[in-house]
Amino acid sequence: MSNNRGRGLQANALGTFDTVVMAVAGSAPAYSLAATTAVLVGSVGLASPAALLWCAIPMLGIALAFSYLGRIDVNAGASYSWVGRTLHPFLGFVSGWALVVSATIFMVAGSLPAGSMTLSLFDADLADNVALSTVVGAAWFVIMLAVVLGGARLTVRAQLLMSGIELAILLLFAVLAFFHTNNARTFDWSWLGFSHFDGVSGFASGALIAAFYYWGWDVTSNLSEETRNSRRTTGLAGLVGIGIVFLLFEVFTIAANVILSSDQIAANDANVLGVLGEEVWPGWGGKLLVVAVMLSTIATLETTLIQVTRSLFAMGRDRTMPAALGRVHRTWNTPHVAIAAVGGVALVMFVASNALRSVGEILSDAISAIGLQIAVYYGLAGLAVVVAYRKMLFKSAGNFLLGGLWPLFGAVFMFWIFVESLGELSTAAITIGIGGLAVGLIPMLWYWKQGSDYYRPAKLDATRTVEADWVPDDHATAHAQAYEGLPTDF
Repeated sequence: MSNNRGRGLQANALGTFDTVVMAVAGSAPAYSLAATTAVLVGSVGLASPAALLWCAIPMLGIALAFSYLGRIDVNAGASYSWVGRTLHPFLGFVSGWALVVSATIFMVAGSLPAGSMTLSLFDADLADNVALSTVVGAAWFVIMLAVVLGGARLTVRAQLLMSGIELAILLLFAVLAFFHTNNARTFDWSWLGFSHFDGVSGFASGALIAAFYYWGWDVTSNLSEETRNSRRTTGLAGLVGIGIVFLLFEVFTIAANVILSSDQIAANDANVLGVLGEEVWPGWGGKLLVVAVMLSTIATLETTLIQVTRSLFAMGRDRTMPAALGRVHRTWNTPHVAIAAVGGVALVMFVASNALRSVGEILSDAISAIGLQIAVYYGLAGLAVVVAYRKMLFKSAGNFLLGGLWPLFGAVFMFWIFVESLGELSTAAITIGIGGLAVGLIPMLWYWKQGSDYYRPAKLDATRTVEADWVPDDHATAHAQAYEGLPTDF
């Protein structure tokens, strides 16, 4: 393993503000609202704000798990490393693989909307042209690939620009919606309760969709080796990010319930925000919110690229995947081999999915299947923190609640979503979701046989945090616990 540990990522590239921006962009508020509101309303109706509210509580438990684990193990692989060093290396690999597969599927799924949204700004009819949308979407993806290749600082600058404009537009419309008078119905506090759900199964289907809204904030943990004061910053940024997107999700979902009729939402399932914008500000409103959605989609392509490439970098460095994935570019300090590999695979899948109708249909099931994979790696992280902190849980009420009980509740909730969704999803979606995870058994068993040190881990224990610092190339030892440039808070 020492051969791969020589060169690290660009240390101290991101500050706290940068990391919060990445967390918000990872959850893609405008994209999530535009693409998923109709699905959520179709599933639970007026209970959509309640689904987002009650799913935020276990999601915060998972964010607390990431925060506590990030304090004792700074690793670009995040849950891949934590789960492997607490529960079992096989489960750790599955956790990392689940992120890689779900993120790759999402990048393919997210590129087409990026293309069609861009075209719709010029001509609404062009947005329906699949071939043209594919070309424009692929162009945006390649641009984001180049930005991510250019390093963490360039990535954050691009993110600040895109997410800054997106959030400014969303905040403007949140205020305009509040003063809008021509409403379809009156706000009711019962929308935040349980009375509108169709029993437990109805709540489960709403929570499953709501979990997709929040996914992505954990990109901060994958950037931990490139963040200043990362043992504190990455976890805090994830929590702040969830708080910000939660408020945006609630405001706009309630606004959709108040201002739009059920028929309007159903008829505009691809872009509910555009219709909401037209109602609130006729003429300009729809266009501005389409810009917000386009920027949000492109921004989340970037954060998803970060997640998948940093995870593969950690796997390559540990030799649980081809060692070349763990190489870092000498100028840009980015995992260029992992970025090129992911870019190539995603572009081939993207073009194929839009060129062959049958593949495109499979892809819509694949988007549903992402939920299964998210639930796996979030749930495992929730269990991992309890094991890592088991000797410290009863030393303070804070440790017990924030490092134990709440993350455990989040983990149980994620696994419950996983089981419940098996009854909701199509056979194809389940096949892709479970099959995508099963494919990972091949590299896992192969590199386990090769004797990767990852499969003989030093157990992660909160009472014995490794307080390691930078190890230069020429002094790296066989079992060096530090990565180059890794800052420590202690």
